Amino acid sequence: MTPDEAAAHLVRTDPRFEVTETVIRGVRYRVFRNAPPHLRGLLQQARSVYDGGDVLVYRDERWSYSRFCSEVCRVANALARDQGVRQGDRVAIAMRNFPELPILILAVNALGAVAVPMNAWWSESELTYAIEDCGARIVFADGPRHVLIAPYAARQGLQLFAVRDAEGECSYAELRDGDAGEQWPEAAIDPDADFAVLYSSGSTDRPKGVVLTHRGAISTVYSWLLMRAMTPLVDGAVPPSGRPLSWLIATPLFHVTALHAVFLQGLVNGAKLSLLYKWDAEEAIRVIKAEQVTRFVGVPTQSMDLLEAAARLGERLETLESIGAGGAKRPAVQVAQLAKAFPQAAVSTGWGMTETNSLGITLGGPEYLSNPGTAGRLQPPLQDMRIVDPDGNPLPPGEVGELLVKSPANMRCYLNQPEATAATLQDGWLHTGDLARVEENGLITIVDRMKSIIIRGGENIACLDVEDALHQHPAVAEACAFPVPDERLGEIVGAAVQPKADSLLTGRELVDFLSERVARFKIPERIWFRDQPLPRGGTDKLDRRAVRTECLERKPMWKAR
Repeated sequence: MTPDEAAAHLVRTDPRFEVTETVIRGVRYRVFRNAPPHLRGLLQQARSVYDGGDVLVYRDERWSYSRFCSEVCRVANALARDQGVRQGDRVAIAMRNFPELPILILAVNALGAVAVPMNAWWSESELTYAIEDCGARIVFADGPRHVLIAPYAARQGLQLFAVRDAEGECSYAELRDGDAGEQWPEAAIDPDADFAVLYSSGSTDRPKGVVLTHRGAISTVYSWLLMRAMTPLVDGAVPPSGRPLSWLIATPLFHVTALHAVFLQGLVNGAKLSLLYKWDAEEAIRVIKAEQVTRFVGVPTQSMDLLEAAARLGERLETLESIGAGGAKRPAVQVAQLAKAFPQAAVSTGWGMTETNSLGITLGGPEYLSNPGTAGRLQPPLQDMRIVDPDGNPLPPGEVGELLVKSPANMRCYLNQPEATAATLQDGWLHTGDLARVEENGLITIVDRMKSIIIRGGENIACLDVEDALHQHPAVAEACAFPVPDERLGEIVGAAVQPKADSLLTGRELVDFLSERVARFKIPERIWFRDQPLPRGGTDKLDRRAVRTECLERKPMWKAR
């Protein structure tokens, strides 16, 4: 069968994937008829696929399905009884990849409340901005984040819980170990109620809170479940080995790549989920060997780090059956390198957005090896797609325009930003801001980005966010941030800076200044100083493309490495 034929066959014959239509917020969508209505139901339903196996592994700690659900319920019930958390309340979570992070997300969701996982690399001002923006009155934080948030929490009267290596008056452990009970909460949760707010840097000077619903997340997860079920039916596809599913969580759970593509999808499939606190290629290899990991998903930089570390250590990683990429486009040259280094593993790529619950486009196996520069095919069966010109008119195959997608996986809105929501989401169609073309055979290529963002190793960085921080320096007259190609990370942050007259501003001084104001990954690693105003377009706006082109033609005055 072709992929389209296989998808259609499963929709017709497998009750899990039966499709119907419903109206959501005034727009008609295709939806799964028999999918769980919410994430609490998804976790409860997972009992049938775990059969006593581990759900979560972290270093020497292990959670069986029963232990995992017990902790989710105890935390949920304690939040309701002791903290008064109710449906619709937002609970902020600021930490690296500790086991408490996914447990908290599901515990909060079990009550019909809304989880707000925040970027653990953010500075104090970025963290406090998001807490205020989402209106959370309860915050969970690990050590470094607890230190940053504590003064603000004290001033605002927030309830701050210490997690793992944090010290504070209230702790997650005390909440978990109380006597609130292990029964499932009975809150009635609407499928189209919010489940999370995930912050995503776009083209604005502040991160945008992307509001995602239970149906949106489950639409994504069940679309991926369908695609796994398609594999044995597609002509030429390599069937699964039958080895128990064991997946590695290598990227931060505050992003959709880890939260949706690995954690939530893993729950539906009954996969053992091994959690890395932070990325370390040699530690990843140790876990892959110890836990017989079958699936690895990370940003392209991590795939290459894994390849190089495996070569250095003489490891073949024979249990790996799948090496996927998300968060950024994988350089085409890396596809063949990975396939050669790990011949037993299917190499794949994926395109998705926080705004789509990560649902989007994917490609893997031999077809990806033959087309390494493409993003892949639209994932069935709920999505529709258009490529349009600046006036919104559909374009024929082969022509480049903006990519629009429509599905129940699309976000509900941008939190507190009705104008940005109206500009991005129109009649159910999400304007992605990506320029793309689709060929007659259905393969989609992402050509460029309309948005002013830099993707550094999978992290979206708003150029305006960097520029705002640069302009805070009293010696900076003008600044423009832009992406600089990088072999390892894909892109790094570059900046053109015009200092004020008679200033002796240096790159080191500027970087030290920024380190107190923005996350480290946002700090420019290449800086070009100039004594003239930066290039401008016809409307007197900075011409970012012209600035970038001009700078990349000569050596930077300052380099981080």
